Amino acid sequence: MPISENSSPHSFLPGFLFSCSSTRSLALDRLLRRNRSSLAPRASSPVDRPPNVGSPPDPFVARAPREPGKIELYSPLYYAACTAGGIASCGLTHMAVTPLDLVKCNMQIDPFKYKSITSGFGVLLREQGLRGLFKGWVPTLLGYSAQGACKFGFYEFFKKYYSDIAGPEYAAKYKTLIYLAGSASAEVIADVALCPMEAVKVRVQTQPGFARGLLDGFPKLVKSEGALGLYKGLVPLWGRQIPYQCSKPLQLGVSFAGGYIAGVFCAVVSHPADNLVSFLNNAKGATVGDAIKKLGLWGLFTRGLPLRIVMIGTLTGAQWGIYDAFKVFVGLPTTGGVAPAAPSEHSKES
Repeated sequence: MPISENSSPHSFLPGFLFSCSSTRSLALDRLLRRNRSSLAPRASSPVDRPPNVGSPPDPFVARAPREPGKIELYSPLYYAACTAGGIASCGLTHMAVTPLDLVKCNMQIDPFKYKSITSGFGVLLREQGLRGLFKGWVPTLLGYSAQGACKFGFYEFFKKYYSDIAGPEYAAKYKTLIYLAGSASAEVIADVALCPMEAVKVRVQTQPGFARGLLDGFPKLVKSEGALGLYKGLVPLWGRQIPYQCSKPLQLGVSFAGGYIAGVFCAVVSHPADNLVSFLNNAKGATVGDAIKKLGLWGLFTRGLPLRIVMIGTLTGAQWGIYDAFKVFVGLPTTGGVAPAAPSEHSKES
């Protein structure tokens, strides 16, 4: 017998159930009304409606929560993580090779005293002891930490910025050019951050008696040449550093090996600018013309080159290896790698 909204409980219950007192009958009536209301279809609220109009909601599919510990790409936290990775990869690696850098700079400035790599180390050990091999490590650490922060942080920023300007189609087609442009743009800013510390480092390392380190060397240099004296090596510094950005395509996917090979190639190309950086920061009032006159074109291209090849090849490979390892550690794709794909519907259901 069908049940209607207006049906009375007496119309479908056996007689013995409503032959009792009126109180019991009233209780049964209330119970049946409550059951009918709970079984009636309920109007859907906005919360109950599916996100796609016209498609029925699936009671077995729930929205996947955000994974804890994962960093969203191109978020402020993402750029902060890349900046931290740059500090670790550049500051620590350059500080570690301070003895090589010290010998290289002195070979460039005084080739008669520091004739070769082995004799250069011998002279420094005799005159300054083992501790002297790390002279200038503080401005090296601070300067290249600042450079690494800007180089890697702004690289990720400009890479995204230029890709957005180009649009998805051209960004994929000209990916290498966009990455190179991002790298070069970041390096311009990074070298501005590095230049003051590089000036103090070279002066401390190559001019005996000038200063013990950063604390006394920085104010002494500013007093001697003014604040602009800290940046007189900026243009050759750009000439030394920006060519390294040609190595990005080789570094994608094979960070250490590709970075080492590319670093060696770019060390040869940029070596004249490196000699200029050392020469200009060594003495007050030095000019590019003075450097060419004293070093000659051959010396400009070759003086200190073998040691720099060893140093820069190792530095470049180690920097990108550490940087990519850091990105993997915090859950980010490696440089030039593919971002993790969004979870599929099947993975959400499982």
